[in-house]
Amino acid sequence: MIGGFMGVGTPDRLIDALVEAGTGDLTVIANDTAMPGKGIGKLISAKAVAHLITSHIGLNPETQAQMNAGTLKVDLVPQGTLVECIRAAGVGLGAVVTPTGIGTLVEEGKQVLDIDGVRYLVERPISADFALIAARQADYVGNLEYALTAQNFNPIMALAAETVIAEPDHIVPVGMIPPDAVRTPAALVDYLIERAR
Repeated sequence: MIGGFMGVGTPDRLIDALVEAGTGDLTVIANDTAMPGKGIGKLISAKAVAHLITSHIGLNPETQAQMNAGTLKVDLVPQGTLVECIRAAGVGLGAVVTPTGIGTLVEEGKQVLDIDGVRYLVERPISADFALIAARQADYVGNLEYALTAQNFNPIMALAAETVIAEPDHIVPVGMIPPDAVRTPAALVDYLIERAR
């Protein structure tokens, strides 16, 4: 999983390192692929992604071209469904039920439940081996605070990955982040990447 919302909250240094290392054949779970040369778009440009699970590719023509050419498998998932399926994995739920997609191609091959006369699709939880996320700041033990739209996916992804690697803009002493500003507790964070000096 790679955090971010149109590049806000995307771990640029980690993405650059993956591109530089020549990493390939990745399955990436993300809200979007930003734009060419920006955020996850760098991985798309490098053709490092084989399978993409996302809600939006409309601003990245390279993602669209690779999908249309058949070199990139893309699973388009409605944004609310995507984040809820990730959250479900993080909190141990067995499924998400949603009316989104009923009566469309999305329904094909999926289990449908009737609850009080309303039809719902059963969507499975989504987890990952790694969550790569950016944060506004972290303290020395790994508590994370986010800014702006980085709060949309990053805290949820930190719940649903086996290993969480966070790239904060600043690392500060314990106590500098107000407790009510911590969106991801240190217990979920495995590694902090310090900004190069």
